Amino acid sequence: MLIDSHCHLDFGKFDGDRDGVISRAREEGIAFIINVGTSLERSKKSVELAEKHDFIYAAVGIHPHEAGKVKEDDYRILEKLAENGKVVAIGETGLDYYRNPAPKDKQKENFRRQIALAKKLRLPLIVHNREADGDTLSILKEEKAEKVKGILHCFSGSRVLAQECLELGFYISVAGQITYPNAESLREVVKDLPTDRLLVETDSPFLAPQPQRGKRNEPAFVKYVAEELARLHNLSREDICRITTLNTKYLLGIGERKEKSKIAYPIRDSLYLNITNRCTNNCTFCVRDFTDFVRGHNLKMEQEPAAEEIIQALGNPQGYKEVVFCGYGEPLLRLDTILEVSRYLKKEGVLVRIVTNGQGNLIHGKNIVPELAGLIEAVSVSLNAENGSKYFSLCHPEFGKNTYEKVKEFVRECKKYIPRVEVTVLDMEGVDVTRCEKIAREELGVEFRLRRYNHPG
Repeated sequence: MLIDSHCHLDFGKFDGDRDGVISRAREEGIAFIINVGTSLERSKKSVELAEKHDFIYAAVGIHPHEAGKVKEDDYRILEKLAENGKVVAIGETGLDYYRNPAPKDKQKENFRRQIALAKKLRLPLIVHNREADGDTLSILKEEKAEKVKGILHCFSGSRVLAQECLELGFYISVAGQITYPNAESLREVVKDLPTDRLLVETDSPFLAPQPQRGKRNEPAFVKYVAEELARLHNLSREDICRITTLNTKYLLGIGERKEKSKIAYPIRDSLYLNITNRCTNNCTFCVRDFTDFVRGHNLKMEQEPAAEEIIQALGNPQGYKEVVFCGYGEPLLRLDTILEVSRYLKKEGVLVRIVTNGQGNLIHGKNIVPELAGLIEAVSVSLNAENGSKYFSLCHPEFGKNTYEKVKEFVRECKKYIPRVEVTVLDMEGVDVTRCEKIAREELGVEFRLRRYNHPG
């Protein structure tokens, strides 16, 4: 299931087979389409199209190309259109200095007026930006667009532009050009963006993705954008479909948004087990402080599942590379449950890994590692810092300032009993990654893996 977050089915290029295009989108599993207006007349057509089809929603706006033609009364009409229940955003608005089809001062005024309308109606913005990074950001900040947030559509800009927009609460939408052979620099930027702020779009009839290059673009082709995004983020297509669909639903307020919390949840070719919300750390960077979701899965549980529930949630685990105890909290708080489920998985011939903060021995007041022997094939321990004081300031462990040394002791114990042990560290500013790797490989004698900050899962 995917959402095409930006297209123009009202354009004349679809007049001959618009119904066929919409049917093909349905056949390809497109859950929703956002049809985006570019002028007053196009916005009216966008609303009409949305009213005709239950899975199509509209955005209404005046594109920067049209800014030189806009009349004062047009904004009143646009506001009336935006009050329709199928309208979910204001746009396409913004700035385009590539061809300067309208004077810059007219574009800026048009942009500001539509930000004001979005704020008045509490609708997110869909922003067009082409070779106007500085002015686009300045206007968004000056007009306090973070109050409504929105989408930087058809992104082709710099890492700085993306980061600034993310800080304003905006989402980044990528289109077919991400698949083009000459778009390597764009792919490098997109690869570093957090997936929980990414959307996919076609911008059809424009920008057909590489496998359909030269043809008229259409919503069914959004799958190619999703596939490239999955490749860049080392995720499955199903992961990207789930993540971007959830992102679009929540931003635009469409579709069913009551996602049930997950016990077992797939990411790539691994199956993760979420067994507790509790943790003995209170990390400054913890995902729980920002969202209930990881890679499109709701992990905020109302109650902890029993071992029998976890086994039932597993389904058939043999199709996965591994089953991983990870989730929203510290899994070793539930040692007995881990042991019971792991015994079941062992009988099924499935590899088991635990992702932990390494405080299991502190939690239980004894060396628990021998109990894991023979059941657990791998352990990933979050070291997070190169010394105890920094670890304490970042993680705020409930066991006090000596926790870091106890975590390292836990790693040494794991090395005696567990076939594969690794230490992981986030690439956060202020953490000496080189020193952390040296501690892992030379002092502890285990593997080292660098994890990406803001990319949980």
